[in-house]
Amino acid sequence: MSKSSPLKNSSANNNNSNNKTAEASVYTRYAAAAQAREEALCCPVEYAGDFLAVIPQEIIARDYGCGDPTRYVNEGETVVDLGSGGGKLCYILSQVVGKRGRVIGVDCNQEMLALARKYQGQVAERLGYGNVDFQYGMIQDLQLDLDLLGRELAQHPIADPSGWLKLRHVEERLRHDQPMIASGTVDCVVSNCVLNLVRQQDRHQLFAEIFRVLKKGGRAAISDIVADEDVPQELQNNPELWSGCISGAFREDRFLQAFEEAGFHGIELVKRQSTPWRTVEGIEFRSVTAVAYKGKQGPCLERNQAVVYRGPFKKVEDDDGHVYPRGARMAVCDKTFHLLQQAPYKGLFEAVEPIHPIPLSEAQQFDCRRSKVRSPQETKGEDYDVTTESIGPCCGTDGDCC
Repeated sequence: MSKSSPLKNSSANNNNSNNKTAEASVYTRYAAAAQAREEALCCPVEYAGDFLAVIPQEIIARDYGCGDPTRYVNEGETVVDLGSGGGKLCYILSQVVGKRGRVIGVDCNQEMLALARKYQGQVAERLGYGNVDFQYGMIQDLQLDLDLLGRELAQHPIADPSGWLKLRHVEERLRHDQPMIASGTVDCVVSNCVLNLVRQQDRHQLFAEIFRVLKKGGRAAISDIVADEDVPQELQNNPELWSGCISGAFREDRFLQAFEEAGFHGIELVKRQSTPWRTVEGIEFRSVTAVAYKGKQGPCLERNQAVVYRGPFKKVEDDDGHVYPRGARMAVCDKTFHLLQQAPYKGLFEAVEPIHPIPLSEAQQFDCRRSKVRSPQETKGEDYDVTTESIGPCCGTDGDCC
């Protein structure tokens, strides 16, 4: 779209004359999209596997997304889908995790929830099992079950400000006593083109909630629309652009930074659309999928372990600021030692175990504030003076290379 586009004037007019908030615009637009398909909300997506056959056509026709985070979910896992809409992603995930797994869809749009819940029995019958639940809630507040809150309001309607203050206490009680999703209970959180619809002031809480519900070792797999530049305020003030997954888009680098600030590690851009989905006033908007892991929190214990970064880069730095020069035997704590042998780092580092392991019960505090080379004598022991014969040809079966 060129700079001469009337979009600027349109957004200014929306800001001055249209009192509809971005949040209200999102609800209204997606409520309508639950009844009739809206092409402007859809970024073409090809899903892995043959999972659509059991899903009713009405749900497929009302699906609005920009990526496929289901590829990063495993059999038997508990998965939460943020902004589950008509339920397409949840019904795909139901097949990915299988009957041993569980899928929880969360959405605050009652029209979309009604569409998703409408076919629960039918899909379960086709699969031979039912493992999907749809919860009424805000994705930035995964503790508050809005169905439970609705029952409280039915019994105690709000008539004045004092009633509103009492409601706040009710909300906190429900979050504490009957959380919609408890802390540390989920293997993977997914979302498909929804995080950009959340208000700016709620985004810190949104990422904190994703982190809270995940188990240690769990991960988030999020597909969303991002921008290559900062989106100016005048475009953010346009409810049509916001509800269309445009003007609320994160700047690409800040999208990944939000995971880091929430405490995630191993944050990886696993897919990035090369051609922009849309360009508005020179700003490119494209689909990306990011995967991020929870689990680097905890004590740092010294057990004389080391890792060697294999390359190809001259050096790399992890999310805790540890630097690993290529080929250097770097001292690490027990926690980091094990993290670097798991996804997404698996295969990048050679693990060096000490000859005489230090029991966890005897391990001292490890200073993780600095990067340090591990002396081979620390690994082997200072009195190590073993001499051995060769174990066989070192570079092949014929032995001709030596």
